[in-house]
Amino acid sequence: MIAPYIDEFLILTLIHFLAVISPGPDFAIVIRQSISFGRKTAIITSLGIGAGISVHVTYTLLGIGIIITQSETAFMFAKIVGAAYLTYLGIKLLGSKAATGADEQIKVDTNKNHHRRAFMLGFMTNLLNPKATLFFLAIFTSIVSIDTPLGVQSFYGFWITVTTALWFSLVAILFSQPKVRTKCVDHGYLFERVMGIVLLIFAVKLGVDLIWQDL
Repeated sequence: MIAPYIDEFLILTLIHFLAVISPGPDFAIVIRQSISFGRKTAIITSLGIGAGISVHVTYTLLGIGIIITQSETAFMFAKIVGAAYLTYLGIKLLGSKAATGADEQIKVDTNKNHHRRAFMLGFMTNLLNPKATLFFLAIFTSIVSIDTPLGVQSFYGFWITVTTALWFSLVAILFSQPKVRTKCVDHGYLFERVMGIVLLIFAVKLGVDLIWQDL
C-alpha cells in the first residue's frame, strides 16, 4: 500500500525527524523527568507526548487543523492556552527545593498516581503546543498530495506518532543513565530550575508571537 508513495513518505519522515530532534518543550520535559524521576517515569512521559501527537494528526486528517489556523480567534486562543501552560510548568519548576533525589524517589515509589500524572504531563505539554498544529498542517498540505489515500495518510500519522514516542523514549534512556543521574540528582533542584527557565523562554516566545501577530 505504501510502495507507490515511498518518496512522499521518505520526505515526510526526514522533515519530521529534523523537527522532533530540535529542542522544544517536549525535549525539556523528558530530560527533566529522566533526571528527577528516572527511566520508567520519563518513558511514560514520552508515551504521553506520542499520544498528544496522535491528537494533532487526527484533527489534521479530519480537516479541523485548517479551521483552527484559519480562525484568528481560535489560533490565538490556542497560543494563549499553550503559553499559559508552559508558564505554569516553568514557575512550578522554578519553585523546586533542594529536597529532591531520594525523597522524590520515595514519592514515586509510593504514589500510585505518579505514572498517570507523568503520562498526562507529556500529553498536555505536546497537545497545548500550537506550533505542533502548524507543523502537521504544513506537512499534510505541502508534502502529502491531495490524491494520497486517507489510509496512507493515516499510516503516515501512525508512523509519526510511534517514532515520536520512540525518539523521546531514547532521550529518556540516555538521560536516565546512572552516571548522568548520579551527577545531576544531588543538585536536582537546580536542574529543575534551569528547565523551568527553559520552559518560560518558550512561553515568552509564544507571547512575543502573539504580540507580533497583532501588530
